[in-house]
Amino acid sequence: MKKLIKFLSFILFMTFINCSEDNTIGGVEFGTITGKVVKASDFEPIENVKVTLSPTNNTTTTDENGEFVFEEVPVNDYSVEAEKPDFLNTFEAVSLAAGATVNIIFEMEISTALNNPPTTPELIAPTDGTVNTDNSVELIWSSSDVDEDAIEYRLEIKNDFNNDIINIQNLSDTTYVVSNLKFGGKYFWQVAASDNINPEVLSTTNTFSVKEDPGNRFTYVKIEDGNNVIYSSSLDDDGNVTNTVQLTESGANSWRPRKNNTVNLIAFLKTFDNETHIFTMKPDGSEVTKVTSNIPINSFNLNEVDFSWSATGDKFIYPSFDKLYMINKDGSGLQLIHQTTNGHLITECDWSNDGTKVALRTNNSVGYDGFIYTIDMSGNILDTIISSNIGALGGLNFSVDGSKLLYTKDFSNFQSSNYRRLDNRIYLYDFSAMTETEVLTQRTSGTNDLDPRFSPNEAEVIFVNTSNDGISEKKIFKAFVAGSTAEEMFQDALMPDWE
Repeated sequence: MKKLIKFLSFILFMTFINCSEDNTIGGVEFGTITGKVVKASDFEPIENVKVTLSPTNNTTTTDENGEFVFEEVPVNDYSVEAEKPDFLNTFEAVSLAAGATVNIIFEMEISTALNNPPTTPELIAPTDGTVNTDNSVELIWSSSDVDEDAIEYRLEIKNDFNNDIINIQNLSDTTYVVSNLKFGGKYFWQVAASDNINPEVLSTTNTFSVKEDPGNRFTYVKIEDGNNVIYSSSLDDDGNVTNTVQLTESGANSWRPRKNNTVNLIAFLKTFDNETHIFTMKPDGSEVTKVTSNIPINSFNLNEVDFSWSATGDKFIYPSFDKLYMINKDGSGLQLIHQTTNGHLITECDWSNDGTKVALRTNNSVGYDGFIYTIDMSGNILDTIISSNIGALGGLNFSVDGSKLLYTKDFSNFQSSNYRRLDNRIYLYDFSAMTETEVLTQRTSGTNDLDPRFSPNEAEVIFVNTSNDGISEKKIFKAFVAGSTAEEMFQDALMPDWE
């Protein structure tokens, strides 16, 4: 009986020993931790998540099913962390008992889930419905981000006259100046804000309208890619150029702008079907209308030729070789009013404000042997100011009362095959005194003064100055008629008009 009891006791002891060895090694007890990692949004398994067991710092990664396992983990309290790029790190606490298997589920949030988007952009200026803006407008808006993320803006501008869209990307500032807008156009603008984490946030759409007339008093020409292109500008109180508007397209040859304030139109010359014709346009460059048709403008040098409005703005006079024509603004009523008697070509003309006389500049086929004289509207010669001048002449412009006439002549009396001028100066002729006076502009030696025009108050004259080499930059200046140091106004510009 004692032997039987001892045998049974041995069997129970061995059974206890075998059971303890499954969860104990060297006196240390173990358990198992298993788990699965899924997206919080749709519980889709996430592969290759790094899972870290602290404080042991053992790591493993999830398989294609999002599952992981830590085996033979010493009994203890643990923190288990799941981490993967583009997701928020997730933690779970585990208290592991001997021989136990603990299963945990990680629901990982995408890293942007707790990030806030920028606030809806507020459009500050111009306020919605603003009218009569300049054609350059500063757009101002505001937005913020509670997470202090950097904000990128996208600006979109549409209009009511074509399908063009101005789209400015990757703006970091909350202001943007949009320029060269169409006069009379209505614009719609909207701002999108993005922190590059959340979807972009759109503002409301505001509108503003550009004024109909730029109100610029200066027109002139710039040479771009071989073409003459007409611009207009203003000057601020400090003499800085502002509100510059391109009036004619760069792909066409347009020159010699002449504005008439009575009808608020700018007339100009333009190449059309290899001929030179008079056109008109509104001060914003719109509504271009062809005036001349059967008889185009012609002279020895089309860059020298000039035409003139009537003061009332209903007619033009213009030269074609040795003849002077008059035509209505709408292209009707063409009539010949003068023809030279010596075969000279008429290059320039100017019509007096009272409409009673015209000043003409004529010359031979190469531009020399020039005359300046006046005629009445029947074509009869009234006054001869210059006759058979050896050098070049140019730049006719009556004073408002018709008592004086501006013009230029080359004091050097130089002649050349390319019509180069060496010492071109501005003169003022007084009809009552029959005297000629030089307008002193204090020009630099070796330069020419060209294309003079009276200022609206006639105290000043606007003109072009350039080197007499004929190829250097041309600049527009103004100076007092009584004589003064010239003041620069526009660079790389010629053929000025000031109305």
